[in-house]
Amino acid sequence: MTGVCGVQLAPRLGDPAGNAALIAAEIEAAAAEGAELVVFPEAALTGYLFRSLEEAREGAVEAEGPDVARLSAACAAAGVHAVCGAIERAGTDAFNTAFVLGPAGLVGRYRKIHTLCLGADRFTRPGAAAPGVFRLPFGTIGVHICYDGTFPETARVLRLAGAQLLVLPTNWPRLRLRREMVQVRAYENHAYYLAVNRVGEERGVEFRGGSLAADPDGALLHEAGPEAGRFHVDMDLARADETLEIVAAGEYELDLIDDRRPDLYGEIARENDPARRTGSRRSR
Repeated sequence: MTGVCGVQLAPRLGDPAGNAALIAAEIEAAAAEGAELVVFPEAALTGYLFRSLEEAREGAVEAEGPDVARLSAACAAAGVHAVCGAIERAGTDAFNTAFVLGPAGLVGRYRKIHTLCLGADRFTRPGAAAPGVFRLPFGTIGVHICYDGTFPETARVLRLAGAQLLVLPTNWPRLRLRREMVQVRAYENHAYYLAVNRVGEERGVEFRGGSLAADPDGALLHEAGPEAGRFHVDMDLARADETLEIVAAGEYELDLIDDRRPDLYGEIARENDPARRTGSRRSR
């Protein structure tokens, strides 16, 4: 079993140094409680509701900067891995990024590919690479961020790349259908799913926690309340690899991965027709 910890917290907008100190302390505490993987919300290191690209870049972090390094040092001291969201500064651009960290430092990063007209996403550049899959000592995790989870293709891409646990750092201001989404994504991909939301208020927007974990059968393993704090879930990640479900041998068997018919799914990957787009800032 792998000990996984989700941490609901309320970061301070534009204070990466202060947030890094808080997150490092949570990594230490989670490890002491038995966690091997500690997952934080979207933009936990920086805050989210920036009002301009200039403000976002000023409050952002760099992958090789001191704040990310502090979290790597905390992982090294505790002997754990962590996933932590941040607004990342890269040259003149900003990205909504999830950093994957471990005892040896920065394992990798994933940049959010589905940005929307909310908070820092109004100014960040969408990532250009597929959702990230990271092979860690205890298993394989797939990372996507917040709005990405609304698109079932992102979870499926991660699962087909071998992810046993689908991790979603998020800043959900609304919890409508989130429980159902997490359970369905877990079930349809036969994988564990962990969504970690933030709490607190930022520039008049209230975040209500409600982090969720589900197993490969879609069963709910944990649903957090609206308060800050840690929660632990034990996951048998190898279970995600056992995709064949035998209800009655030779009579009732199903495999939600191997029974797919991708030869008939071509329309899913059809490029958007700009003439059909409505209501999106990308249509203007």
